[in-house]
Amino acid sequence: MTLNFYRLLMGALGLSALLLASVVHAEGHLRIARQFGIGYLLLDVVRDQQLIEKHGRARGLDITVEWHSISGATAMNEALLSGALDVVSAGAPPMLAIWDRTLGQQNVRALAALGSLPNYLLSNRPEVRTLRDFTAQDRIAVPAAGVGFQSRVLQIEAARLFGRQDFRHFDHISVSLPHPDATAELVSGATEVTAHFSSPPFQYQELGNAGVHKVISSYDIMGGPATFNLLYATQAFHDSNPQTCAALYEALAEAESWIRAHRPEAAETYLRVQHSRLPLGFVRRIVEDPEIDFTISPQRTQVYASQLYELGILKHRAASWKDYFFREAYARPGS
Repeated sequence: MTLNFYRLLMGALGLSALLLASVVHAEGHLRIARQFGIGYLLLDVVRDQQLIEKHGRARGLDITVEWHSISGATAMNEALLSGALDVVSAGAPPMLAIWDRTLGQQNVRALAALGSLPNYLLSNRPEVRTLRDFTAQDRIAVPAAGVGFQSRVLQIEAARLFGRQDFRHFDHISVSLPHPDATAELVSGATEVTAHFSSPPFQYQELGNAGVHKVISSYDIMGGPATFNLLYATQAFHDSNPQTCAALYEALAEAESWIRAHRPEAAETYLRVQHSRLPLGFVRRIVEDPEIDFTISPQRTQVYASQLYELGILKHRAASWKDYFFREAYARPGS
Protein backbone atom coordinates (compact mmCIF):
# COMPACT_ATOMS: atom_id res chain seq x y z
CA MET A 1 0.00 0.00 0.00
CA THR A 2 1.54 3.28 -1.05
CA LEU A 3 1.23 6.44 1.00
CA ASN A 4 -1.08 8.04 -1.59
CA PHE A 5 -3.33 5.00 -1.57
CA TYR A 6 -3.36 5.05 2.20
CA ARG A 7 -4.41 8.69 2.25
CA LEU A 8 -7.24 7.99 -0.19
CA LEU A 9 -8.35 5.08 1.94
CA MET A 10 -8.32 7.11 5.12
CA GLY A 11 -10.21 9.93 3.46
CA ALA A 12 -12.89 7.52 2.31
CA LEU A 13 -13.27 6.05 5.75
CA GLY A 14 -13.69 9.45 7.39
CA LEU A 15 -14.95 9.40 10.94
CA SER A 16 -15.86 5.75 10.69
CA ALA A 17 -12.15 4.99 10.86
CA LEU A 18 -12.25 5.82 14.55
CA LEU A 19 -14.45 2.82 15.09
CA LEU A 20 -11.78 0.54 13.69
CA ALA A 21 -9.49 1.27 16.62
CA SER A 22 -11.42 -1.23 18.70
CA VAL A 23 -11.32 -3.96 16.05
CA VAL A 24 -8.89 -6.75 16.89
CA HIS A 25 -8.27 -9.53 14.40
CA ALA A 26 -8.25 -13.14 15.47
CA GLU A 27 -4.97 -15.05 15.78
CA GLY A 28 -3.35 -15.87 12.47
CA HIS A 29 -3.91 -12.61 10.55
CA LEU A 30 -1.19 -9.96 10.53
CA ARG A 31 -1.08 -6.65 8.64
CA ILE A 32 2.39 -5.20 8.89
CA ALA A 33 4.08 -2.16 7.32
CA ARG A 34 7.66 -1.10 6.61
CA GLN A 35 9.13 2.16 5.41
CA PHE A 36 11.80 2.70 2.76
CA GLY A 37 15.50 1.93 3.09
CA ILE A 38 17.87 -0.81 4.11
CA GLY A 39 17.09 -0.05 7.75
CA TYR A 40 14.16 -2.42 7.28
CA LEU A 41 16.33 -5.33 6.07
CA LEU A 42 15.22 -7.53 8.97
CA LEU A 43 11.65 -7.27 7.72
CA ASP A 44 12.75 -7.97 4.14
CA VAL A 45 14.42 -11.20 5.27
CA VAL A 46 11.39 -12.17 7.34
CA ARG A 47 9.16 -11.58 4.35
CA ASP A 48 11.42 -13.29 1.80
CA GLN A 49 11.88 -16.43 3.87
CA GLN A 50 8.29 -16.42 5.19
CA LEU A 51 9.63 -16.70 8.72
CA ILE A 52 6.44 -15.50 10.43
CA GLU A 53 4.52 -18.25 8.71
CA LYS A 54 7.27 -20.75 9.64
CA HIS A 55 7.23 -19.90 13.33
CA GLY A 56 3.45 -19.76 13.32
CA ARG A 57 3.29 -23.33 12.02
CA ALA A 58 5.73 -24.37 14.75
CA ARG A 59 3.14 -23.06 17.20
CA GLY A 60 0.28 -24.83 15.43
CA LEU A 61 -0.98 -21.64 13.81
CA ASP A 62 -1.41 -20.75 10.14
CA ILE A 63 -0.60 -17.03 9.84
CA THR A 64 -1.62 -14.94 6.85
CA VAL A 65 0.66 -11.92 6.50
CA GLU A 66 -0.19 -8.75 4.57
CA TRP A 67 2.81 -6.55 3.79
CA HIS A 68 2.50 -2.81 3.16
CA SER A 69 4.87 0.11 2.53
CA ILE A 70 4.25 3.62 3.91
CA SER A 71 6.55 6.64 4.11
CA GLY A 72 6.68 8.65 7.32
CA ALA A 73 5.89 8.09 10.98
CA THR A 74 2.72 10.19 10.95
CA ALA A 75 1.04 8.00 8.35
CA MET A 76 2.24 4.88 10.17
CA ASN A 77 0.80 5.99 13.49
CA GLU A 78 -2.51 7.06 11.97
CA ALA A 79 -2.85 3.69 10.27
CA LEU A 80 -2.09 1.86 13.53
CA LEU A 81 -4.51 3.84 15.71
CA SER A 82 -7.28 3.71 13.11
CA GLY A 83 -7.04 -0.07 12.96
CA ALA A 84 -5.94 -0.09 9.30
CA LEU A 85 -2.72 -1.90 10.29
CA ASP A 86 -1.77 -4.22 13.15
CA VAL A 87 2.00 -3.73 13.39
CA VAL A 88 3.93 -0.74 12.04
CA SER A 89 7.51 0.50 11.95
CA ALA A 90 9.10 3.90 12.42
CA GLY A 91 12.00 5.63 14.09
CA ALA A 92 12.50 5.37 17.83
CA PRO A 93 11.36 8.96 18.64
CA PRO A 94 8.02 8.70 16.77
CA MET A 95 7.39 5.37 18.45
CA LEU A 96 8.08 6.91 21.86
CA ALA A 97 5.70 9.76 21.03
CA ILE A 98 2.84 7.39 20.32
CA TRP A 99 3.68 5.33 23.43
CA ASP A 100 3.45 8.53 25.44
CA ARG A 101 0.25 9.66 23.73
CA THR A 102 -1.60 6.35 24.19
CA LEU A 103 -0.66 5.48 27.77
CA GLY A 104 -3.81 4.37 29.57
CA GLN A 105 -5.67 4.07 26.25
CA GLN A 106 -4.41 1.99 23.31
CA ASN A 107 -1.10 1.48 25.16
CA VAL A 108 1.16 1.25 22.13
CA ARG A 109 4.50 -0.45 22.81
CA ALA A 110 7.42 -1.79 20.82
CA LEU A 111 7.71 -5.44 19.89
CA ALA A 112 11.36 -5.29 18.80
CA ALA A 113 14.10 -3.03 17.53
CA LEU A 114 14.96 -3.30 13.84
CA GLY A 115 18.59 -2.29 14.03
CA SER A 116 21.09 0.40 14.91
CA LEU A 117 22.02 2.43 11.84
CA PRO A 118 23.63 5.86 11.60
CA ASN A 119 21.63 8.49 9.73
CA TYR A 120 23.70 11.19 8.05
CA LEU A 121 22.67 14.81 7.64
CA LEU A 122 24.02 15.70 4.20
CA SER A 123 24.29 18.99 2.36
CA ASN A 124 25.05 20.07 -1.21
CA ARG A 125 26.18 23.53 -0.07
CA PRO A 126 29.97 23.74 0.46
CA GLU A 127 29.46 26.50 3.05
CA VAL A 128 27.52 24.18 5.37
CA ARG A 129 30.03 22.29 7.50
CA THR A 130 28.26 22.34 10.88
CA LEU A 131 24.68 22.71 12.03
CA ARG A 132 25.35 26.35 12.86
CA ASP A 133 26.01 27.03 9.17
CA PHE A 134 22.42 26.44 8.08
CA THR A 135 20.45 29.59 7.22
CA ALA A 136 16.81 30.48 6.67
CA GLN A 137 17.33 29.89 2.94
CA ASP A 138 18.24 26.23 3.43
CA ARG A 139 15.71 23.42 3.26
CA ILE A 140 16.37 20.15 5.08
CA ALA A 141 14.44 17.18 3.68
CA VAL A 142 13.19 14.61 6.21
CA PRO A 143 10.49 11.93 5.92
CA ALA A 144 8.22 13.54 8.55
CA ALA A 145 9.09 17.16 9.33
CA GLY A 146 8.92 18.06 13.01
CA VAL A 147 7.92 14.62 14.27
CA GLY A 148 9.97 11.90 12.53
CA PHE A 149 13.21 10.28 13.63
CA GLN A 150 15.46 12.75 11.86
CA SER A 151 13.58 15.82 13.10
CA ARG A 152 13.57 14.61 16.70
CA VAL A 153 17.31 13.90 16.59
CA LEU A 154 17.85 17.40 15.19
CA GLN A 155 15.72 18.81 18.00
CA ILE A 156 17.84 17.03 20.60
CA GLU A 157 21.00 18.53 19.12
CA ALA A 158 19.41 21.96 18.62
CA ALA A 159 18.62 22.06 22.34
CA ARG A 160 22.31 21.52 23.07
CA LEU A 161 23.43 24.17 20.60
CA PHE A 162 20.80 26.87 21.10
CA GLY A 163 19.11 26.04 24.41
CA ARG A 164 15.96 24.11 25.24
CA GLN A 165 13.73 27.06 24.45
CA ASP A 166 14.93 26.87 20.83
CA PHE A 167 14.94 23.10 20.33
CA ARG A 168 12.74 23.51 17.23
CA HIS A 169 15.42 25.70 15.65
CA PHE A 170 15.54 23.62 12.45
CA ASP A 171 11.82 22.83 12.15
CA HIS A 172 11.04 25.94 10.11
CA ILE A 173 13.51 24.95 7.39
CA SER A 174 12.56 21.26 7.33
CA VAL A 175 10.34 19.81 4.60
CA SER A 176 8.69 16.39 4.39
CA LEU A 177 9.92 14.19 1.54
CA PRO A 178 10.29 10.41 1.22
CA HIS A 179 13.94 9.39 1.16
CA PRO A 180 13.98 8.43 -2.54
CA ASP A 181 12.59 11.83 -3.58
CA ALA A 182 14.89 13.73 -1.22
CA THR A 183 17.89 11.85 -2.58
CA ALA A 184 17.06 12.81 -6.16
CA GLU A 185 16.52 16.46 -5.25
CA LEU A 186 19.69 16.81 -3.19
CA VAL A 187 21.85 15.24 -5.88
CA SER A 188 20.27 17.32 -8.65
CA GLY A 189 20.85 20.60 -6.80
CA ALA A 190 18.03 22.05 -8.84
CA THR A 191 15.37 22.43 -6.14
CA GLU A 192 14.98 24.21 -2.81
CA VAL A 193 16.36 21.16 -0.98
CA THR A 194 19.92 21.91 0.13
CA ALA A 195 20.18 19.19 2.80
CA HIS A 196 18.79 15.76 3.53
CA PHE A 197 18.81 13.93 6.86
CA SER A 198 19.16 10.63 5.13
CA SER A 199 19.37 6.92 5.96
CA PRO A 200 20.96 3.84 4.35
CA PRO A 201 21.15 3.13 1.44
CA PHE A 202 20.22 6.64 0.32
CA GLN A 203 22.98 8.44 2.21
CA TYR A 204 25.61 6.25 0.56
CA GLN A 205 24.14 6.98 -2.87
CA GLU A 206 24.23 10.71 -2.16
CA LEU A 207 27.80 10.64 -0.88
CA GLY A 208 28.80 9.11 -4.19
CA ASN A 209 28.27 12.56 -5.69
CA ALA A 210 31.12 15.05 -5.42
CA GLY A 211 28.80 17.91 -4.50
CA VAL A 212 27.36 16.20 -1.41
CA HIS A 213 29.08 15.93 1.98
CA LYS A 214 28.23 14.82 5.53
CA VAL A 215 27.51 17.45 8.18
CA ILE A 216 26.74 15.21 11.17
CA SER A 217 25.67 11.65 12.02
CA SER A 218 22.87 10.58 14.35
CA TYR A 219 25.50 8.55 16.20
CA ASP A 220 27.39 11.79 16.90
CA ILE A 221 24.26 13.22 18.49
CA MET A 222 23.30 10.08 20.41
CA GLY A 223 26.79 9.38 21.76
CA GLY A 224 27.29 6.14 19.84
CA PRO A 225 25.33 3.35 18.14
CA ALA A 226 21.62 3.77 18.76
CA THR A 227 18.45 2.05 17.57
CA PHE A 228 17.15 3.63 14.41
CA ASN A 229 13.71 2.09 14.08
CA LEU A 230 11.24 -0.06 15.97
CA LEU A 231 8.34 -2.37 15.29
CA TYR A 232 5.27 -1.67 17.43
CA ALA A 233 1.60 -2.42 18.05
CA THR A 234 -1.32 -1.66 20.35
CA GLN A 235 -1.82 -3.62 23.56
CA ALA A 236 -5.20 -4.84 22.29
CA PHE A 237 -3.65 -6.49 19.25
CA HIS A 238 -0.69 -7.83 21.22
CA ASP A 239 -2.74 -9.31 24.05
CA SER A 240 -5.38 -10.76 21.74
CA ASN A 241 -2.79 -12.34 19.44
CA PRO A 242 -0.08 -13.78 21.70
CA GLN A 243 0.86 -16.64 19.37
CA THR A 244 1.04 -14.35 16.33
CA CYS A 245 3.20 -11.82 18.20
CA ALA A 246 5.46 -14.55 19.55
CA ALA A 247 5.89 -15.99 16.05
CA LEU A 248 6.73 -12.49 14.75
CA TYR A 249 9.40 -11.98 17.42
CA GLU A 250 10.90 -15.41 16.78
CA ALA A 251 10.94 -14.66 13.06
CA LEU A 252 12.83 -11.43 13.66
CA ALA A 253 15.34 -13.20 15.92
CA GLU A 254 15.97 -15.81 13.23
CA ALA A 255 16.37 -13.08 10.60
CA GLU A 256 18.94 -11.32 12.81
CA SER A 257 21.00 -14.50 13.16
CA TRP A 258 20.71 -15.26 9.45
CA ILE A 259 21.90 -11.79 8.41
CA ARG A 260 24.95 -12.04 10.67
CA ALA A 261 25.92 -15.32 9.00
CA HIS A 262 24.87 -14.46 5.44
CA ARG A 263 25.56 -10.77 4.78
CA PRO A 264 26.17 -11.16 1.02
CA GLU A 265 22.91 -13.10 0.67
CA ALA A 266 21.14 -10.50 2.83
CA ALA A 267 22.16 -7.83 0.32
CA GLU A 268 20.65 -9.95 -2.45
CA THR A 269 17.46 -10.29 -0.40
CA TYR A 270 17.13 -6.52 -0.10
CA LEU A 271 17.48 -6.04 -3.85
CA ARG A 272 15.00 -8.80 -4.62
CA VAL A 273 12.31 -7.88 -2.12
CA GLN A 274 12.52 -4.14 -2.78
CA HIS A 275 12.88 -4.55 -6.56
CA SER A 276 15.90 -2.27 -6.27
CA ARG A 277 18.25 -1.57 -9.17
CA LEU A 278 21.17 -0.66 -6.93
CA PRO A 279 24.41 -2.52 -7.72
CA LEU A 280 24.85 -5.64 -5.59
CA GLY A 281 28.38 -4.64 -4.57
CA PHE A 282 27.12 -1.27 -3.36
CA VAL A 283 24.43 -2.85 -1.17
CA ARG A 284 26.86 -5.44 0.17
CA ARG A 285 29.19 -2.68 1.36
CA ILE A 286 26.30 -1.15 3.28
CA VAL A 287 25.19 -4.43 4.86
CA GLU A 288 28.80 -5.11 5.87
CA ASP A 289 29.40 -1.60 7.23
CA PRO A 290 30.66 -2.06 10.83
CA GLU A 291 28.59 0.95 11.94
CA ILE A 292 25.39 -0.94 11.12
CA ASP A 293 23.99 -3.60 13.42
CA PHE A 294 20.84 -5.43 12.35
CA THR A 295 19.77 -6.36 15.87
CA ILE A 296 16.37 -6.66 17.51
CA SER A 297 17.85 -5.61 20.87
CA PRO A 298 17.22 -1.91 21.64
CA GLN A 299 20.29 0.30 21.97
CA ARG A 300 20.25 3.76 23.60
CA THR A 301 16.50 4.10 23.21
CA GLN A 302 16.31 5.49 26.71
CA VAL A 303 18.58 8.34 25.61
CA TYR A 304 15.82 9.32 23.19
CA ALA A 305 13.20 8.88 25.90
CA SER A 306 14.98 10.99 28.52
CA GLN A 307 15.96 13.75 26.09
CA LEU A 308 12.47 14.03 24.61
CA TYR A 309 10.98 14.10 28.11
CA GLU A 310 13.34 16.91 29.12
CA LEU A 311 12.25 18.87 26.04
CA GLY A 312 8.57 18.43 26.95
CA ILE A 313 7.82 16.36 23.86
CA LEU A 314 7.01 13.38 26.06
CA LYS A 315 4.72 13.90 29.04
CA HIS A 316 5.68 10.65 30.77
CA ARG A 317 9.13 9.74 32.02
CA ALA A 318 10.22 6.18 31.23
CA ALA A 319 12.04 4.58 34.15
CA SER A 320 13.41 1.88 31.86
CA TRP A 321 13.35 0.82 28.22
CA LYS A 322 11.04 -1.99 29.34
CA ASP A 323 8.32 0.61 30.03
CA TYR A 324 7.70 1.00 26.30
CA PHE A 325 8.42 -2.57 25.11
CA PHE A 326 6.22 -5.65 25.22
CA ARG A 327 7.44 -8.59 27.28
CA GLU A 328 8.82 -10.57 24.31
CA ALA A 329 11.81 -8.21 24.20
CA TYR A 330 12.70 -8.63 27.89
CA ALA A 331 14.58 -11.89 27.28
CA ARG A 332 17.43 -9.97 25.66
CA PRO A 333 19.59 -7.14 26.98
CA GLY A 334 18.53 -3.64 26.00
CA SER A 335 18.95 0.02 26.75
